Amino acid sequence: LDAEIGRLLDALDTSPHARSTLVIFAGDNGLALGQHGLLGKQSCYEHSLRVPLIMAGPGVPRGARRNTLCYLLDIYQTVCDLTGQRPAPTVEGRSLVPAMRGRDRNVRDALFLAYRDLQRAVREDRWKLIEYRVKGEKRAQLFDLRADPWEMHDLSSVHPKQVERLHGRLLALQRENHDPMAGRW
Repeated sequence: LDAEIGRLLDALDTSPHARSTLVIFAGDNGLALGQHGLLGKQSCYEHSLRVPLIMAGPGVPRGARRNTLCYLLDIYQTVCDLTGQRPAPTVEGRSLVPAMRGRDRNVRDALFLAYRDLQRAVREDRWKLIEYRVKGEKRAQLFDLRADPWEMHDLSSVHPKQVERLHGRLLALQRENHDPMAGRW
């Protein structure tokens, strides 16, 4: 796939449209193919959440790679920013341009994640808290993503203050995002 994207960009570079074309490639979220004993996309683990996002064109630094928290809904605001268009006032996304240009790595300092009425999570740069219910019992998992990017070691019993802090953050994000499970979780 990388080679094919490269071919597309090379062809664009030789065309008269290279200076006026913005290319955006985003994929679907991943499948758990046995990771954590799961199959499918129905979890808040990284392997089921992360998506590729590649941008090229005017205003996009060539060859740069950024690791910033974002949602796909941020693409619209980013395109508006790159093309000088004013977005509708109802747009909820945030522009990734400051992160692209190295001015602000933290476009978002946390992400709110949800799967149906079964799971809720908050992800920061380093920490992730996943809360879910199994047979009516609430459970939580805490991961240090820097030390454990594969989310294999639940630290919830080792770092109860982080669990408490992130739980509060999760509740705030649920309210902010009008989560129908807010307060019922």
